[in-house]
Amino acid sequence: MKRGFGSDNHSGISPEILKAIADANTDHALAYGDDEWCARTECLFKEYFGPQAKVYFVFNGTGANVLNIDAMCRSHEAVVCAETAHINVDECGAPQRVVGCRLLTVDTPDGKLTPDLVKTRLHGFGFEHHSQPKAISITQSTELGTLYTLDEIRALADLAHSYNMYLHMDGARLANAAVALACTFKEMTTDLGVDCLSFGGTKNGLLMGESCVILNPALDVDLKYRRKQMTQLCSKMRFMAAQFEAYLTTGLWRRNAEHSNRMAQLLYNEVSTLGVKVMYPVQVNSVFVQLPAEVWHALQKEYFFYDWDEAQNVVRWMCSFDTTEEDIHAFTTALKRILESPRTT
Repeated sequence: MKRGFGSDNHSGISPEILKAIADANTDHALAYGDDEWCARTECLFKEYFGPQAKVYFVFNGTGANVLNIDAMCRSHEAVVCAETAHINVDECGAPQRVVGCRLLTVDTPDGKLTPDLVKTRLHGFGFEHHSQPKAISITQSTELGTLYTLDEIRALADLAHSYNMYLHMDGARLANAAVALACTFKEMTTDLGVDCLSFGGTKNGLLMGESCVILNPALDVDLKYRRKQMTQLCSKMRFMAAQFEAYLTTGLWRRNAEHSNRMAQLLYNEVSTLGVKVMYPVQVNSVFVQLPAEVWHALQKEYFFYDWDEAQNVVRWMCSFDTTEEDIHAFTTALKRILESPRTT
């Protein structure tokens, strides 16, 4: 299969991760997290996010998001999120079905919430006929590839706490954001008042497994039981932990994210010379462009990628930790050929 630009989930597994899994595949170990790999990795999370951090490994990003939401909200409560948020668009109603809470969505121009936008949904407190706003959920980096600055995250945390609410961060691509902002994970989360985090690695070289990271100890209530009820408890959890251990101790998270971000910048630079309209700032490993429908349809015959907004002819191109410069050059050469070919208007 020709390498496409559909998703950073389409890439394979970092060799370092495969080695860590193989190294953990020795003899027997206790199940359900009572093993030495989990113990070491739990300590690593405390080093990266602060001594109060508690990690719960789960199978996927939806599991991490739903477990975090379940920690923050009861069924009569609500989460404020961007209209484009993964929990709203790409999780098949999992938060609503599993937790029972409501999502209060906000339209944004760039995928980012602001205090003023959030405030449009903060009403009806104490009114028994309305779902009660209890959490704000942001994505870093956003589904549009944009980044919250540290000051913007702090402002949203302060707003949430002033209303006795919580702030959740969906960090499926947190490594890409940390590299782009030149900050640590802790500086972008714990230090700013983020209460809980979905910390991902699958999009940055891991085989599988994400994590729910509780940063506010007040939310760490019976989560081991709730994870089990959500069918997110892995029996051979050492193989999840071993991946995160290698990811964090070797600097792999940084190397992979730096590379995919750099490839997106190269892609942006090359398509910019072709007169293609780029829709959002290219800050991490995604490029959103607007193309005539016949152009992106023709390009999809050669390369796989997703249309993002078919009505506006906006498509999304994602770069991965193993995307090469040759991949970029071949892709943009094909795009240039299609743009320059005669076509029906």
